[in-house]
Amino acid sequence: MARAVLVYTTFPSLVEAEAVGKVIVERRLAACVNILPGMISHYRWEGQVERAEEVVAIFKTRDALASEVSDAVREHHSYTTPAIMVLPVESVERGYLDWLMDATLPAPG
Repeated sequence: MARAVLVYTTFPSLVEAEAVGKVIVERRLAACVNILPGMISHYRWEGQVERAEEVVAIFKTRDALASEVSDAVREHHSYTTPAIMVLPVESVERGYLDWLMDATLPAPG
């Protein structure tokens, strides 16, 4: 049985997050993307502690498409090393799961 997963990533701007999110949803690789602007990140990069304003994107998809979503994020991302994490979903409401699964089926035609 197919399971739902979340693919978490961050982008440097709202414009980039929306553009990439739209492509992935249009390709039916994810049923939905939630875009959350206004995040502040502090992280270690190349020996320095950095600060950046970022945008979180959370893709809702089926487990079988997680690697394709990750590949599409990487393909369109401006970061050299984007944060891409696939998170299992422990539980999901049945009607929502049915919608997610339907929205990620190949387009009829």
